[in-house]
This record gives sequence, C-alpha cells and structure tokens, in this order.
Amino acid sequence: MNPGITREAALELLKEFNKEEFHIQHSLTLEAVMRYFAKTLGYGEDEEFWGIVGLLHDLDFEMYPDEHCVKVQEIMKERGLPYDLIRAVASHGFGICCDIEPEHEMEKILFACDELTGLIWACALMRPSKSVSDLEVKSVMKKYKTPKFAAGCSRDIIQKGADMLGWSLEKLIEETILAMRTI
Repeated sequence: MNPGITREAALELLKEFNKEEFHIQHSLTLEAVMRYFAKTLGYGEDEEFWGIVGLLHDLDFEMYPDEHCVKVQEIMKERGLPYDLIRAVASHGFGICCDIEPEHEMEKILFACDELTGLIWACALMRPSKSVSDLEVKSVMKKYKTPKFAAGCSRDIIQKGADMLGWSLEKLIEETILAMRTI
C-alpha cells in the first residue's frame, strides 16, 4: 500500500493543523503502535502505510473537533492523497463522528488502539517509573474497570475495537503495551 506521502511530509502536515504538544505526541504514539502491529501481524511490507495512518489519524481534531473524521477527508483529498489512506484515517471515528466502518485489520487496530493508548499512558503516569516498560495488563485492567480514571478514554470503544478484531480485551491491552514499549 502506498501512502502517497512521505513520513516527513505527513509530520509537516500534522504540525500544520496541530500545535498542542499533547496532540502531536498522541499522533506519534499511534504511529509507533501502528508500525508495531504491521510488523507483528505480518504486514511488514505495509509498515510505512500503517505508520502514516497512525500519524495522521487525528489531523483535523485540534482545529476542527466538531468535524473530526469528516474535515480530515476534505483536507487529504485537497492534497491529492490516496483514497485508501483517507478511508483508513477516517474509519477510526466509526459510530462516533463518521460512518466509515473499519474493514481492514489495520483500520480495526487503529480504532481499537486510539482510545486505549490514552488509557495506557494514564496508567503508566501513575507508576513510580512513569513508563510503560514495567506496566502490566492487570494494572491496566484494574484502572479500566474504574470509570472515573481517564474518563475521557471510552471503554465502550476499546471493547468494540477488541470485538472487531476478535481479540480478548486482555490480549488487546497486552499487545498495545508491547507496542508502546517500542517508543
């Protein structure tokens, strides 16, 4: 799969529409997570595509939060980016802010991991190490069951993502922690 844009150009595009360090860091996290899953799930030849999808997934969120996953399609079309990239990026908002259902395994991974990475980072920040390097699934599961903890991270979306993949919640959390350790 050809992303139709280099990683460097994608990062410039991200920074054109995002100024908050939090949003840029979140996108860089999703890029690394998507690259990890591309390699571990046997899509190594498409690692660059998967990474750029992760990097650009929230391209429109900071400037156009009320048009998230809709405005991004317009921005990317204007720049001549390929349909597969646009579709993949927008699909993570399925049922929330757009009607593009994740179909490819890559789209399902993005959908599942977007919210989950936020929850995992919040769990890591509670640890003395402030790192995912020593974070365990059971610690995340404990916080997952506490609705007020990282309340902005939708448990329903995370579970729906795991279901889309046909994975247990524990497997999704474990693999995402491993992916985040690569950062």
